[in-house]
Amino acid sequence: MSGSDGPKDGASGAFSRRGFLHGAASTAAALPFTAAAMATGASGAADARAPDSGNDAHSVSLRINRQLHTLSLDPRTTLLDALRDHAGLTGTKKGCGHGQCGACTVHLDGERVLACLTFAVMADGREITTIEGLAPEGELHPMQQAFIDQDAFQCGYCTPGQIMSAVACVREGHATSHADIREYMSGNLCRCAAYPNIVAAVEQASGISKDVK
Repeated sequence: MSGSDGPKDGASGAFSRRGFLHGAASTAAALPFTAAAMATGASGAADARAPDSGNDAHSVSLRINRQLHTLSLDPRTTLLDALRDHAGLTGTKKGCGHGQCGACTVHLDGERVLACLTFAVMADGREITTIEGLAPEGELHPMQQAFIDQDAFQCGYCTPGQIMSAVACVREGHATSHADIREYMSGNLCRCAAYPNIVAAVEQASGISKDVK
């Protein structure tokens, strides 16, 4: 670096700590921050560029667990957030938010989907089933009962997604062996590592023999 690049300390040519802190403080003081921007951790300029989601709201009709929900949603709202924050159905869990853990698994027209990767507007008019919809009359679904019988959970956070995926796994015809169950349930992670019990629960609910390998 040349001698004009910044404050230096003695003959070593190293930047002085005092000079660096002085320059940083001067730069920070010159930035226009509003109280609201400081509260959100964003600058006033960045906050001004943020879109007004209230002006973009659309009416979306979601058939959730056989009941119609008409919601006013930003088109960028995920199905997960629509279920939890707008429809009040918090059984579907928010995990990684990147489609990697399976905690948010629900059924869309009978097929399992990751709610965190699905926009709510994509489900407009379609049939959605969540964990709450598996036992509408209060009687547990066979898969829910199997998870209890086989002690297929510990902390329980991933359990709704595990059960929804397991129900779909059986419906898809992929619960015919240990290997198939492990393969087609691999998208659902359990940080407590209750995998052997989860496989046993799927076996019980599907009715396959426990000695199938």
